[in-house]
Amino acid sequence: MSIFNEIPPTAGLPLSIKEALPIFYNKTPGRLENDFRRFLEVDYAYITYSGTAAFYIILQAIKKISPKKTVIIPSFICPLVPLAIERAGLKTLVCDITKDSFDFEIKELEEACYKNNDILAILPTHLAGIAINLDPLMNIAKKNNIFIIEDCAQSLGAMYKGKRLGTIGDFGFYSLCRGKGITIYEGGAITAQPKYAKLINETANETAKNNYLSESLKLLEILLYWVFYRRELFWFAFRMPQIFWEMQNKPEKAFIEYFTPNFPVHKISERRKAVGHMQWERLEKEISNQREKAQYYIDHLGKINGLKIISEPTGTFSNYPYLTLLFDKEVAANKAFNLFNSSGLGVSKIYLYAITCYKYLNNIYSPGSSLNAQHTAKRHLTLTTSTFLKKNQQDYIINKIKDL
Repeated sequence: MSIFNEIPPTAGLPLSIKEALPIFYNKTPGRLENDFRRFLEVDYAYITYSGTAAFYIILQAIKKISPKKTVIIPSFICPLVPLAIERAGLKTLVCDITKDSFDFEIKELEEACYKNNDILAILPTHLAGIAINLDPLMNIAKKNNIFIIEDCAQSLGAMYKGKRLGTIGDFGFYSLCRGKGITIYEGGAITAQPKYAKLINETANETAKNNYLSESLKLLEILLYWVFYRRELFWFAFRMPQIFWEMQNKPEKAFIEYFTPNFPVHKISERRKAVGHMQWERLEKEISNQREKAQYYIDHLGKINGLKIISEPTGTFSNYPYLTLLFDKEVAANKAFNLFNSSGLGVSKIYLYAITCYKYLNNIYSPGSSLNAQHTAKRHLTLTTSTFLKKNQQDYIINKIKDL
C-alpha cells in the first residue's frame, strides 16, 4: 500500500481544471436540466442540492395529493433515505430484499401493500447501477394506487428493457455527489412524469431557498475535489479520515453512514450546474470504461465456487460504478475485506448493515424483515471500476480472491 496511490471505491469522474474553476463557467440557465432531459429522453428534470433533497422534495409533493403516510423501502439502502422520510412527516416500512440480489421479496411486498391501505409510495432502489425487476412493482402499485419513486442515486445511465432508470416510475431521483459519476460536489436531480411536473416545481420553490454562503463554499469544495480526487492524493481525503474513525471504533462514521435529518435543501446556483454540464460529454465513454472493467472481473471471477456476482439481469444495462460480490460464507467475505481494506485498490462495501441494524435509526421506521439484507451486508464486497484502476491491479485482486 502507498498513501500516494489510493483508488476511490466508486467510479466518480475526476474534474478538469476548466471544470473546477468558476472563471470558465458559462452560466446560461437550464443547460444541466437540458442534459438530463435529452439523455434520459424525458420532458422534465429539476436539479436539487442532493439526491436526498430530491427525494425529500418528491415526498413533500406527493403528500399534497394523497392522504397516505407510509413509504416502503428495501432493507439494504442508504440511511439517509429513512431520515428524509421522517423529515417529510411520513412513516417508513422496511421490506426485505432477496437472498442473492437487490430485488424486493415480492411476496412480502405484495402482502404489505394489500394489507395496509396507508402505503403512499414504494422505493425501488437500483444499487450499483443494477436495475431491479420493476414489472411486478409497477403492477402492485397500479392495483393499489401507490406511487413508484425510483432511487437512481447510483444508476445514472443504466437501463431497464430499453428505458433509462428513473423514467419508468412516477418519479426518479439521482445523485450528483462526489464520487458518483457526474458531480457538482453535492447535487441531485428529479425526473417526473409530465403530469407531475408542475407539482414538483411548486413544491421545490416552496421548499428550496437560496443560500449564497453555502453555494460559495460548494464552489470552493469543487476546487478541492479537483485537487484531491486523484490517486496520488485521495488517501488524504478518504482513507485518512476513515482510519481516524476506525481508531475511534465508530464504523458508521468511518464508512460515511452516520447522518441526521438536517440535510440541506437549498437551491443550486447556475455556476454549479455549469460544472455538471461540462462533464456530460464524458459520461457515456466513462460508463463504457466502467462496464469493460466490470466485465473483466465477471469473466475471471464468475466461475469460482462459493462466490456470486451481482451483475446486470437479462434485458437490462448497468453503468457499473462498482461490482458487487456475494460470498457464500461470511468468513470468506471477512477474510477478503481484511486482505484489501488497506490496499488502496478500491475494494470496499456498499453499506455496513441492513437498514434495520443502524441503532441510531431504530425509532424512525416500522419493524420489518431484513434477514436477507443482513446476510448481504455480512457477505458482500465491492470492486471499484474507477478510471484510476489499472489492468495489472485488477489481475492482482482477481488472483488474491482466487487464492482465498
